[in-house]
Amino acid sequence: MNRTTLVSPSILAADFANIETEVKMVNDSAADYIHIDIMDGHFVPNISFGFPVTKAIQKHSKKPLDFHLMISNPDNYLEACIDSGAAIITVHVEVCHDLRATINRIKKFGAKAGVAVNPGTDIESLKEIISDIDLVLLMSVNPGFGGQSFIDNTYNKVLEIKELSSFLNKNILIEIDGGVNASNAAKLISTGANMLVAGSYVFNAPNPIEVIQSLKML
Repeated sequence: MNRTTLVSPSILAADFANIETEVKMVNDSAADYIHIDIMDGHFVPNISFGFPVTKAIQKHSKKPLDFHLMISNPDNYLEACIDSGAAIITVHVEVCHDLRATINRIKKFGAKAGVAVNPGTDIESLKEIISDIDLVLLMSVNPGFGGQSFIDNTYNKVLEIKELSSFLNKNILIEIDGGVNASNAAKLISTGANMLVAGSYVFNAPNPIEVIQSLKML
């Protein structure tokens, strides 16, 4: 059993007509974070929600907020994330013009800094920055839509990050986002991931609190 497994339910899969109730459910669960996907319709082909919604989530949440910026100009919105209670801010390696400067800004705001990698992006792109970051988020589906099937090559990418970070003697959070469920979660943890994002698997379950607990116990 790995008691260090972190779970970050993705609020994008929640019932937004009952967002207060959904957030309170997560509060009552063993979840470590609430995962917040910000999509701009440009970097990814969908739009999620803006900061008035994240402020509402912050108002009701007793869990720290894990912001994932799937947007083309993340530097323009870092302060807004902090104002909405971000404990983690993750940006995509594919869009940042000066990734190290972005990471440094996030850290100066007092949040943990993460870098996300799309399924088609090589882990080598992190080689020059991994010593500066707190978290790597591996997209295990193509970003932009919920409910997609898990991409099996994610396991290999977890191993690559483990090798790269161990070479630097650095402990790093390896977060998996997309298609996480009962069929792949245990293997992800045994491979080396230590933080799981789960959306529809949690919020569409008959008992979401039990599902969250089952992920924590991996």
